Amino acid sequence: MYNKCKISIKERLEKGNDIIILPGVYDALTAKIAEDVGFETAFQTGYGTSASLLGMPDFGFLNAGETLENAKRIINSVNIPILVDIDTGYGNPLNVWKIVKDLVRIGAKGIFLEDQVWPKRCGHMAGKTVIPKEDYILKLQAAIDARENNEFIIVARTDSLAQFGVEEAIERGKEYKRIGADVIFIEAPKTIDEMELISKEIKAPLLANMIEEGITPNLTADQLRKMGFRMVVFPLSALYSATFAIKQTLQTLKKTGTTKELKNKMITFQEFNDLVNLSVYHKLEKKYSS
Repeated sequence: MYNKCKISIKERLEKGNDIIILPGVYDALTAKIAEDVGFETAFQTGYGTSASLLGMPDFGFLNAGETLENAKRIINSVNIPILVDIDTGYGNPLNVWKIVKDLVRIGAKGIFLEDQVWPKRCGHMAGKTVIPKEDYILKLQAAIDARENNEFIIVARTDSLAQFGVEEAIERGKEYKRIGADVIFIEAPKTIDEMELISKEIKAPLLANMIEEGITPNLTADQLRKMGFRMVVFPLSALYSATFAIKQTLQTLKKTGTTKELKNKMITFQEFNDLVNLSVYHKLEKKYSS
């Protein structure tokens, strides 16, 4: 499995100075599209999972079972590594331990684990609070103990910048790295100066989060690489693009009773069948026909 990824995520983090771009996917279809266009890994977004499964915001409504079931479908649909957003771990350190064990079993290649108070909210929303550092460290240690091998990537996320400022966020990042996190994610810095300070102070692989019209300056992957970041996630780009296109199509259909004028903005019947590998199943059908 994962034959399309020439080297592991861990190896990429340890070697060279490139940056790993993680598109956010929220279902099997978006994962297949990410793989089809050439991404070597992807990120299961909690925000997108909540929106697509529940039609609800990233506001603490998603539970562990829903996250795990979505991960199963996504992982089974592609041959690239998937990192999964598990929010705060959905409970105490034992809950974190269990969901990591479950994710390892179904083939996930990593997690994002954050230090917000539950119920959490999107990192670019107002009103976030974080748990004491010592409590998060217990969750982080549980995740480390549960992962079984070092190829499973643990991204430690802190949302403390919004509540306590960048200095506290940096201190938490340093401590989370010391405990054993593979990647440090300081969520929602507001300026390039803050991003540069984070990169300067934390000696660990760093992840940046690029949300269109979010709090953090929207930089390119190359700009972030030059700044010292090793991973970047674009968690909502596919979700927002799909929502825009679907809404435009349905508005046109409602208004005109047809979608003919939008044909050039749609994938074709044959192209879609190719994307979902219809020919493979035709061959299987023939193989098992009497």
